[in-house]
Amino acid sequence: MLQYQRYSPLGSAGDIPLVLLHGWGFDHRSMEPFVQPLRELGEVWSVDIPGFGEVDADFDADAFIAVLARELPAQVYLIGWSLGGALALDFALSHPERVASLVTLATNPKFVADGDWPQAMDSRVNRGFNRGFAQQPEATLKQFCALVAQGSRAERPLVRTMRQRVAADAAGRQTEWSEALAYLAATDFRARAESLKVPGLHIYAANDGLVPAACGEFWNNKPDQQSRLVAEASHCLHWDQPSAVVKLISDFVRPAGKQLDKARIARSFSKAAPSYESAARLQKRVGERLLSAIDSRACRVLDAGCGTGYFLPHLKDRTQAQELTALDLAQGMLSYARQHHRDVDHWVCADLEAMPLPSNSVDLIYSSLAVQWCEDLMALACELYRVLDGNGRLYLATLDEGTLAELRQAWQRADGYVHVNRFYPVGLLAQALEAAGFTNIRWHTETEVIYAPSFRHIARELKDLGAHNLNAGAPRGLTGRQRLRALESAYEAFRVPEGLPASYQVTYLQASKTVP
Repeated sequence: MLQYQRYSPLGSAGDIPLVLLHGWGFDHRSMEPFVQPLRELGEVWSVDIPGFGEVDADFDADAFIAVLARELPAQVYLIGWSLGGALALDFALSHPERVASLVTLATNPKFVADGDWPQAMDSRVNRGFNRGFAQQPEATLKQFCALVAQGSRAERPLVRTMRQRVAADAAGRQTEWSEALAYLAATDFRARAESLKVPGLHIYAANDGLVPAACGEFWNNKPDQQSRLVAEASHCLHWDQPSAVVKLISDFVRPAGKQLDKARIARSFSKAAPSYESAARLQKRVGERLLSAIDSRACRVLDAGCGTGYFLPHLKDRTQAQELTALDLAQGMLSYARQHHRDVDHWVCADLEAMPLPSNSVDLIYSSLAVQWCEDLMALACELYRVLDGNGRLYLATLDEGTLAELRQAWQRADGYVHVNRFYPVGLLAQALEAAGFTNIRWHTETEVIYAPSFRHIARELKDLGAHNLNAGAPRGLTGRQRLRALESAYEAFRVPEGLPASYQVTYLQASKTVP
């Protein structure tokens, strides 16, 4: 029987519950930093893994997965930390139809290193720890808690917190806990993960003393999988930096009330990478105009939302950059860019609202048609300000409200769904930048119109760009033929001699980080 604590959802949360699985040596209490914020996304089940919870039971991974399959709701968001992450991955591989999204925290696809997998715990260290726990469980657990908190910005108090959260009666449960250690030591999901059919987010900590952050690279280029790195965090990253981790999870599982679905955005643009440049008429025009606004050199330059990397060589020439960083949300875009542009120093797959870059690490940020895919404007503004060095400059172009007005109006005659991406007024972005500390904020908006011979050409171009409707709550599946014909007929009302127009409101903005 499944043992768990159940927490009701808050407000207008979604219908899919979130199931939390804790790490080795702990119980459901070790997931406490998640519970309250995750209740805004749905009902939360914080589960005790057998052998670690209040009910005595042997640890048997296969039996536990069978119990989860029998007792969990039809679909869940599954979130596991360390051992819990391995079990969550195991369950998702066995029962993909039951998992809406998978999130793992500090979980290595292969826990113990060998010749072809060095980014894991050394096998001698693993055997030594397991022997130590068998002989002196309480002393080994104290050492383990120190390892869990190692690398934290608040290491000492976090060690104390972890020791308070250790599951009770370690000496009386040596058999069960040793079985869990043996399960971890034997885990190797690499081959099976190639066919993982569940959207996955895999979060790692930069200072993890147990699971090297480098193992996150395993998920690169895997369909519907993405990895994220939390800077200045230890193995218990959800205690170390709960806000950053919860935000990554919230964006990934599409909370109710959010307009933008970040995971879907990343998948869409990744898929569109090969066709992007052939369809990017507007993007090339806007990027060139933004590039021409840069009037000074900069040593360390960041292309924030680099896409396929089309502007990377031009940006380097324009700024005479000595250190160039390319960042994008979509791993597929970054992979395409790496294949076509070699003269880049750093490649980073990350959300602009949570960049794993050091503070004061760049002198100039160039961002063309990327920030419209952000929703937390204050988080975005603070991140842009944080990574810029003193007296650094920000150059960005974004889409303002009113973009694709023709398409929006045409859809109003078809149904009531959200079929057109929504864009915030640029004035709100300017306010957020000012609140974050930016000065000398200047912007202007221009209308850009792209013409096409038919509506189907417009729809195809948006799809090739990866920029078709990416809002949470967007209708899924194929549009009915009758509605499509009605949409085409409605759009024809906008035809002019040049063809069917698609209008974009493009804002060009500059700002400074002025340090007294």
